[in-house]
Amino acid sequence: MLHWCTDEVDPKDRFDYWREVRAKGLFGVTAELARERRADFFGEFSLRKLGGAGLVELKASPYAVERSASDIAYAPGEAICVYQQLGSGGWFGGMRTSDFAIANGSFATSHTDLPYRTAPLGTGGFHLRILKIPVSHIPVQDKRMGELAPRTFNDPALVPLLAACFADLNEIATDDTASAVQASLVQALAHLALIERGVVRPGSRRGQQALRTARLSQAQRLIARHLQDPNLAPAMVADLLGVSVRHLHMLFEMAEKSFSQTVTDERLKQSRRLLREAPERLIADIASSCGFESLATYYRVFNAAYGMAPGDFRAKGSDGR
Repeated sequence: MLHWCTDEVDPKDRFDYWREVRAKGLFGVTAELARERRADFFGEFSLRKLGGAGLVELKASPYAVERSASDIAYAPGEAICVYQQLGSGGWFGGMRTSDFAIANGSFATSHTDLPYRTAPLGTGGFHLRILKIPVSHIPVQDKRMGELAPRTFNDPALVPLLAACFADLNEIATDDTASAVQASLVQALAHLALIERGVVRPGSRRGQQALRTARLSQAQRLIARHLQDPNLAPAMVADLLGVSVRHLHMLFEMAEKSFSQTVTDERLKQSRRLLREAPERLIADIASSCGFESLATYYRVFNAAYGMAPGDFRAKGSDGR
């Protein structure tokens, strides 16, 4: 992973370095900021390569960005971008379509080689993630991909699926052993974006695969969110996901673990964390808070998974072993 921050540069040179080396040289954009505001400029970013794509997280104080025709000619991207707005909001303009604002938590998509201008809304500056997927890594080849001017991701049925995949991808981005999962999530995100923009049909083979991957991702996140609920069951998650119980079980056939195994593993992982982080809590309280139906069940499942009782695990951790 590449990580860089303006703290590495003399304050008087920070914005100039960001503009010439990072903005233009790395991202292929033109950055502008009034000279009297440059002394207080701050910016940092990380770049991770995964699944054939690049995932950037960027934070910076306010400035204006433009991707002009000359920028595109200087540094063509030939990629589809999926943006996740994390800060106070952003503005996009200067395109063939109308200007638009993107709110915190929202998404937008575009092709890299179309002009645009952007700036943060308010004084909070930039904070966003950008997944840049080379067109050559997307199985679908359609000339319409080159015409995707920046636009918010508005389909209410697809936005939660996009959010789940993006969150999973960000969480496993540093796990080198999960390269196959990373590639699957990148492809799902690419095809979800193309479904939303009308390039890929939802009922096509690639569209269906993207939807299955995204729904599995969302189902797993719903499980993690409702671990404390003793009523956590396939019917509950299927209802939240808007699919049948049969379809939910079909989704988990794609995964390494079944629905019930996933629930048990997540509850055990949460209990392990609490055993370490809250040594004063009673084990019975931890078992209940993680959704285990009884203390006896918790001891049995924990011992089967880790070969020791929860109390022994806690004691081992406190000994520093």
